This record gives sequence, structure tokens and C-alpha cells, in this order.
Amino acid sequence: MIFSLIIPVYNRPDEVDELLDSLMKSDYNEAFEIVLVEDGSSIPCRDVVIKYDGKLNIAYYFKENSGPGDSRNFGMQKARGDYFIIFDSDCIIPPNYLTEVRKALNEKYVDCFGGPDRALDSFSDIQKAINFAMTSFLTTGGIRGGSEKINKFQPRSFNMGISRKAFLASRGFGNIHPGEDPDLSIRLWNLGFETRLFTEAYVYHKRRIDWEKFSIQVNKFGKARPILNSWYPEHNKLTFFFPTLFILGLLLAFLLLIFNIDILLQLYFVYFVIIFLTASIQNKSIKIGYLSVIAVGKQFYGYGIGFLESFVKIILLKRKPQEAFPRMFFKI
Repeated sequence: MIFSLIIPVYNRPDEVDELLDSLMKSDYNEAFEIVLVEDGSSIPCRDVVIKYDGKLNIAYYFKENSGPGDSRNFGMQKARGDYFIIFDSDCIIPPNYLTEVRKALNEKYVDCFGGPDRALDSFSDIQKAINFAMTSFLTTGGIRGGSEKINKFQPRSFNMGISRKAFLASRGFGNIHPGEDPDLSIRLWNLGFETRLFTEAYVYHKRRIDWEKFSIQVNKFGKARPILNSWYPEHNKLTFFFPTLFILGLLLAFLLLIFNIDILLQLYFVYFVIIFLTASIQNKSIKIGYLSVIAVGKQFYGYGIGFLESFVKIILLKRKPQEAFPRMFFKI
């Protein structure tokens, strides 16, 4: 089994340098290739790739901008391996990653897998807080943290593997973004392929985003879900409504104060205290605990409002997703 690592990049040569440097430290003792796809960047990473010439087996391609999904498909079409592993450019790969993936595939082969993400001590406090919000079982990010069912896991494309056979059958990622990874997972299920969570195949996800970008990101995640629900209603879950209900419940809690009813607000207070304590203990930092409360609040609000807007437009008003949210669809 030959692994091809597929890495799309857009204007992030510094990220690529860190990612390739981490792959230099891999303890995997078999050959693998890296397929790096420059998605129309104005700040290319060609010079970074040259730096690793002779040290890593890298195939570098430059193409017009068409989004991360299409760039991953492009990379898999060019790859020579028979199993593709997809990373985001802002990931740092542990030395034992490929060894763990090979071990898991040997024990029980699957045509598509996903792995969780973690934070390094060197990450900034805000990065650690956002990582907590995106991975904790206490938040909507619990799926990324590994709480989703292992044998019915929807891999996320920052850390995902797919066989050549499954890629050819499914034709890879669609043009929606975000949401292209669960869309692919569901299509693979419908084609008879299995997906699984590899708990030990984690990456360090160094999200280079600030509060504003994080809010925009989770808002888009929320908008994507009703679109996917409209495409695949058989995979709809009540839990998808939770962030929106959380925000509406918080609004109700404040309204109830008019009638001197504060029990609901107290429950919200207890929840955020639990977030603060858990994040503080987990990161050994009160500051990160405080920032995690902000991150979780932004996560619920951004996702919840995005979901509500999309639910109204797509489910209730029956608008076409491409017309309701044209910026979420790349032209291929």
C-alpha cells in the first residue's frame, strides 16, 4: 500500500514549511509521496518546496483557483499511490501518524477514515481556546474530538484518508465549501463504502484565524448543514438543531428575567462555568479557560444563526442552495 499525501494550499507558504518539516520527522519506514496543489495562490510556496528537494518525495502543481475540494480532487488525479491521505496546509503531523494509519488499516481495512485534531503547547492561547471549542465533547466540536460513532464517522478533510477505489467511484469532493467532507462521506455510504474514525491518527491543527474569521467559519458550517439535510434527509439528526436551540434558549432566558424567572439563565451560567473549568484544567491555564468561554460562545452563536438562516431559506422556503448562498459554491 502506497500513501499519497494530498495537500491543497492557498497563499500559505509558512504553513507548508511547518507541515513539510513535520513530515521530515516521520518514523514511517516505507515510501510515500506528497502531492502539493497550489490553488491559484498569489503568494506561492514553490521556494519552500525547493527547500525540501531530495529530502521528501514531492510533486508540486500550480492551478487556477477553484476551491479546496476541487484542488484535492486534482491532487488525487495526479497522485500515484493507491491510498490518499488529505491534510489542510495548517496541520502539523506527528512522527507516528503514518505508522498508526498503516497499523489501523492492516487491522481492519476501510476505504475512508478520518482522524481527530489536537493542539501543541507552542500554539497561541487563542488557538488553544478555539481548538478546545472545536474538539471538546462539551461543545458542537465534539465530533472533531472523536465523540462521533467510530464505525459511522464523517471524516473531516483536514485529516482524512480515502482509497483510490473509493475516490474513483465517488468522483471525490463536490463544489460546496464548507460541507464538502460530510457530503463526500454520505455519498460514499450510499455507494456501499464504510468510513471509520482512527483515534490514534491525530494531527496538530494550527488554525491561523482570529475571532472574526472564526465567527465567519462556524457561521458557514451552520449554513452548510441544512443544505446537506435537504440533499440527504435520511441522515438528518435532531442534534443538528442544538446550536440554534441553544441560542434561542439563551434569548428566552434573558426575556424570562422580566418576570423574575432566572432558573434558565442559571443553567446557562453553570454550563459556561463548566466550560471555563474544563478548559482551564485541560490547558493548565485560567486565561485559556476564559478564552475558551468566548470561543464556545462564538461557536454556538455563529453556527446557530447560520443554521437558522439556512433552515429558513433552504428547508422552509425551498430555495436552491446555489442561489441562496452562492459564495458557498465554487465554480469548477
